[in-house]
Amino acid sequence: MTQAEKEQENGREKDKERDKEKEREQQRGVKRPIAPPAVPEPLQEQIQSNFVIVIHPGSRTLRVGRATDTLPVTVPHVIARRHKQSGQPRYEDPWLLRDGLNKPESNEQRQNGLKMVDQAIWSKKMSNGVRRTPVSADQARAYNCQIRPAVLESSSRVKWTNTAHHPPHLVGEEAIYVSPPDCYNIHWPIVRGQLNMHAGPGGSLTAVLADLETIWSHVIQKNLEIPLKDLKYYRCILLVPDIYNRQHIKEIVNMLLLNMGFSAIIVHQESVCATFGSGLSSACVVDVGDQKTSLCCVEDGVSHRNSRLSLAYGGSDVTRIFFWLLQRAGFPYRDCQLSNRLDCQLLQHIKETLCHLDQDISGLQDHEFQTRFPEAPALLYQVRLGDEKLQAPMGLFYPTTFGIVGQKMTSLQYRSQGDSEDPHDEHYLLATQSKQDQSSRSASERKGLSRPGGALDGDMSGQGGIGEISDLPRGCGSAGSVGTQGEMELGAAQGECIMAVGDMEEPLSAHLSRKTAIMSQFESKALGLDKAILHSIDCCASDETKRKMYSSILVVGGGLLFHGAQEFLLHRIINKMPPSFRRLVDNVEVITRPKDMDPRLISWKGGAVLACLDTTQEMWIHQREWQRFGVRMLRERAAFVW
Repeated sequence: MTQAEKEQENGREKDKERDKEKEREQQRGVKRPIAPPAVPEPLQEQIQSNFVIVIHPGSRTLRVGRATDTLPVTVPHVIARRHKQSGQPRYEDPWLLRDGLNKPESNEQRQNGLKMVDQAIWSKKMSNGVRRTPVSADQARAYNCQIRPAVLESSSRVKWTNTAHHPPHLVGEEAIYVSPPDCYNIHWPIVRGQLNMHAGPGGSLTAVLADLETIWSHVIQKNLEIPLKDLKYYRCILLVPDIYNRQHIKEIVNMLLLNMGFSAIIVHQESVCATFGSGLSSACVVDVGDQKTSLCCVEDGVSHRNSRLSLAYGGSDVTRIFFWLLQRAGFPYRDCQLSNRLDCQLLQHIKETLCHLDQDISGLQDHEFQTRFPEAPALLYQVRLGDEKLQAPMGLFYPTTFGIVGQKMTSLQYRSQGDSEDPHDEHYLLATQSKQDQSSRSASERKGLSRPGGALDGDMSGQGGIGEISDLPRGCGSAGSVGTQGEMELGAAQGECIMAVGDMEEPLSAHLSRKTAIMSQFESKALGLDKAILHSIDCCASDETKRKMYSSILVVGGGLLFHGAQEFLLHRIINKMPPSFRRLVDNVEVITRPKDMDPRLISWKGGAVLACLDTTQEMWIHQREWQRFGVRMLRERAAFVW
């Protein structure tokens, strides 16, 4: 007899016993309560994945596709809007330029950073045990200054976007190739992972949201071939940064559900989706994007809030410092300007082609590149380069090389500032919790008066301020061994702050002001990528979790797509790991291409995987629910603590 037949036989015997028991009770006259009729559970709607659209908006690139698509549609996340009045001044959001580069200290900081990079390059031996031969930029410059371009074709066959029919807006590649004399403003609606709000034209929240809606609607209609009127049959999965602005996310969800008309939405974090896309249950996710680098430790689909870190530099900063190094080496394309968007595109391409993190590649090498611009001949340039190709990407580990002064370089996840639509938020919970703590504490003190000793041992209520300690960057234990003296002092200060709340009672206002000072001190620091990874892992609660994270460091995004990056990052992490963990961790692993996938697409792929999971059924926020309850639905349904 098979197992299934045995189970059926046992079930029949139990039913017979139950019937006999009922007969005996009836004979004895036992009154049984009348059972209410069984209410059938509502059947869950079967969601078809081809009716789910996954949207992953980046600072430079937008990725959109159906959850069933193998690859998403990838377009530049830019829009050109036609001037409403003739004679209006032309405005263009910068591509590679940013605030903080033209300060008096910028050049000195850049030079100091480069000295640190050179010292790191020359201190590490090549794989054959020989030290690298330093190459002076003057050697390359003497050759490059003599180079003249060769004409490949009289016409580059690249044309400006045709604006003869005066379209009100252009999206993606068409926006990049708008001719400068045409009456269009160029806007990149997302910068460093946040909405690009500024004081210039098109910098208001309303204008930025309108740009996002226009770009996304255009791509869905043109590239996915879905009429906008049919979006009421579709659902949307929106990927958001790990450190997000709650007000901005609320406005974007409002736009997707009410303006564009999606029937339902799921909002999820990029780092968690990256683990889904790579097939890992736990990982320290390092997302090196074009303009920001975010780090977060994810365990079993949950992002550890204290480990989240966002660094205000990325691939575009590497491109800019590479251009500075090229100029120093006599770059033969002498008309190149960072203010020209086509030149920026060329520099990005040259960086991706030539730069590397392989210390075995040394000495001078000859390379070539082409320029193909509208209304100009196609030209071929020769260029001789040495260590510049290695120095530029090493800026990610020595960010002072970028020469950014007076800017916030590190961001942490702050608590919500409160929302009128969401009265029972974490502030409400903290307030009620602190009242309960105070009442229980006063009761304990009354009891304690009758016995010697008075107060309870280890009382940590701290007048309600303890609830916000999780916002502080963690600096105890091994964090002090991460980097320079300044960072060690910072770690000690954080540790003292955490201890101080328990050791002595201080007014809440004094605690908060001290916490704010520590935050601003921490956020003004530009952590290198390796130090940031160690800091993020050190913020995990247990040694077991830290061990998991060291054995699975997942690098996604397009900012670290350099030859030799995996081995280089692994070597630096092992060298800077706290000595106590070197003995405990069996193996440190850096994963840059899980399943041989393009690391730029892994988070989007994770969003597509999310659409197919049965567990996501309860995470959908429907249009009617959003209309009725608003942002409260994100607190109820989001898979992360809102």
